Amino acid sequence: MVALGAGALLLSALTYLTATNAAPLAAPVAKAAASSFWLANIDHNGQAAFNQNPSGYQVFRDVQKLGAKGDGVTDDTDAINKIIADGSRCGKGCDSSTTTPALIYFPPGTYLISKPIQQYYYTQFVGDATNLPVLKASASFTGMGLIDADPYNDDGSNWFTNQNNFYRQVRNFVIDTTAVPSNVAVSGIHWQVGQATSLQNIRFEMAKGSQQNGIFMDNGSGGFMTDLTFNNGNIGAFFGNQQFTTRNLTFTGCNTAIYMNWNWLWTLKSVSITDCKVGLDMANSPTNQTVGSVLLMDTKFVNTPIGVNTSFSENSIPTSGGTLIVDNVDFTGTQTAIQDYTGKQILAGGKLVSAWAQGNALAAGAQQGRVQGDVSGAPEKPKSLLGDNGFFERAKPQYEDKAATDFVSLKSLGAKGDGKTDDTEAIQKALDGLATSKKILFVDHGAYVISKTITIPAGNNVKMVGEIWPMFMADGTAAAFKDQKNPQPLFQVGEKSGEQGTFEMSDIIITTKGAAPGAILMEWNINESTPGAAGLWDTHFRIGGFAGTELQSDKCAKNPNATHGANEECIGSFMQLHITTKSSGYFENVWLWTADHELDLADHGQIDIYNGRGMLVESQGPVWLWGTASEHSQLVQYQFSGAQDIFYGAIQTETPYYQPNPTAAVPFTKNDKYFDPDFSNTKDASAWAVRILNSSNIWGYGSGTYSFFQNYEQTCVNTQDCQTDIIQVDDSTKVNLFGISTKASVNMITVGGQGVAKDADNRSNFCATLAIFAQP
Repeated sequence: MVALGAGALLLSALTYLTATNAAPLAAPVAKAAASSFWLANIDHNGQAAFNQNPSGYQVFRDVQKLGAKGDGVTDDTDAINKIIADGSRCGKGCDSSTTTPALIYFPPGTYLISKPIQQYYYTQFVGDATNLPVLKASASFTGMGLIDADPYNDDGSNWFTNQNNFYRQVRNFVIDTTAVPSNVAVSGIHWQVGQATSLQNIRFEMAKGSQQNGIFMDNGSGGFMTDLTFNNGNIGAFFGNQQFTTRNLTFTGCNTAIYMNWNWLWTLKSVSITDCKVGLDMANSPTNQTVGSVLLMDTKFVNTPIGVNTSFSENSIPTSGGTLIVDNVDFTGTQTAIQDYTGKQILAGGKLVSAWAQGNALAAGAQQGRVQGDVSGAPEKPKSLLGDNGFFERAKPQYEDKAATDFVSLKSLGAKGDGKTDDTEAIQKALDGLATSKKILFVDHGAYVISKTITIPAGNNVKMVGEIWPMFMADGTAAAFKDQKNPQPLFQVGEKSGEQGTFEMSDIIITTKGAAPGAILMEWNINESTPGAAGLWDTHFRIGGFAGTELQSDKCAKNPNATHGANEECIGSFMQLHITTKSSGYFENVWLWTADHELDLADHGQIDIYNGRGMLVESQGPVWLWGTASEHSQLVQYQFSGAQDIFYGAIQTETPYYQPNPTAAVPFTKNDKYFDPDFSNTKDASAWAVRILNSSNIWGYGSGTYSFFQNYEQTCVNTQDCQTDIIQVDDSTKVNLFGISTKASVNMITVGGQGVAKDADNRSNFCATLAIFAQP
């Protein structure tokens, strides 16, 4: 480890708790600053359909209209925390709830903060994207961070279970800690989160030469962040999480830009590091490496003496801990590109490095070896996947240049969103009308029940944005979604595969209401007119485990003590996302989750929900999957069949906890149309995490594929044998996978029915990790 001041890692655990049952909100007050951002000026008619009092519960909350001043003088801490907590929301001691969502909007202004703003469960903090509001720490600020997503209690426990700390968002802010004395360790954000979370468009201002940090992340199972800027301070980003995808991070003047405390895998893309002492510090004890793997892509260092600090060596422990992939990284502005923890130079600076790796590597048909050096012999990347800086990327559209009049509300067009009314016709009519109105569809928060396929012609150029994850729900009682032998899409984006056009969907939940074994939640047929013109951002597929789904712990509780088949009342859907042959698209921070536990009922217990398939990709490309995850589907989480020109980074999966009781062979019948795996002669019938079949040019940068249980029992976690096989690669060419982390699967990668990479040969800090797998 590069020497750091003792205060750098000592962050105060003080938290300031706001009562969950807060007093009513104050009467509106005058704005301190006008907002031109459309979100501030559009009508907000969203209701939490499954709240106990939908009409009396406030979803959208403008902090200046509800009591905060934003004048840079008044201490706004208590006013903001009160606004967040109002309505018996999910805070300390709650664990989780989807029935009390809140979009907390901050108009332009400077909000003086003296103690942490506590982000409750299912909350978005959104600032004005055209004129960023400033959260400014007072000189007397005390606490872990200006925003705290998982406060600590006095006994060291947290408000929320960190791995289950889902559904959070912070975007469009300046977070300023410069007034805090320079010897006080404070962070801009304490971000201990799980899936369906994001940080976007945030600038962290820290005092030069201080002990201040931008982000402090100590645990969790994330997650995604993009478009962040860190100026000065001690550590720009202190990271520790199971897995994460981060893009477009800019660091200037930090002592250490990124300190990687621990992970299982982490994908870093388009990082710019200028005038820092150390770029990426991933070093710790060489006999107990806590960093599993880091993938550093399309990155540039300027006037930063040390690029990467690592403790990996020929003899470091564990064997594959500290795996590092360097891909298209400009080290011209460093003296030492990569050094070990003693300061010994491993790779000289002053040059562009196209491909370099440390860790275990395997080329199909060859013996596994250990590398620490140049690996630039990899095949050329497909041009269709590339943008201006390596692999193509596009941040979630926020429509900053649009006015409120450029939007139309779904509820204003006749949809109810009450979780009961069949809104199919109203939704279809609203979407069809966009072809002529050219407006953006604003989906008010609510639960919209759909009884047959909604078709979105690619030529209509539809754009739709949700108000804190409204839900589109396939009606399980509808004939269209009952028959798994004849599955039908809930959403059909493009009438047929290859139809060209544009489509944008963001901040939406797609789910079912009741068992819908014949529902494909989204069939993606559109072929984007230009790269990134058709995509999903912060859009999540969620099956069961929450209010309104009729697939909860009162009906679908786990039953490990008896051998059983699948409860037909607890079958979620046929498939979550199907990307068809002639389509293409961009998918960022998309989580396909079949619930393993209850989010709303008081027990929060584990549940058995049966969803057939996660994501099937047949596209001939290009397809980009940035920061996606697919968990607990019965047959397979990600399947690439006959696909070409596909990028992913990173992906994450989990095998259903109940398997093999029942096995993956039930309740879904093998369907060759969707290339289903055959479990009929398989002794270990556990779901595949990833299958790559008859495909070409598959480029994977980071994967965490985990198996944690056998029938809810975890002895197999320690013996690393919860299942036999987890990733399959067959009849495919130009498959290039980097940073592969698996958990408790005997075979990490299986080719032709044989395990070619073994867990036992690639032990890391928790998972097994392989730096490179190449199938020419």
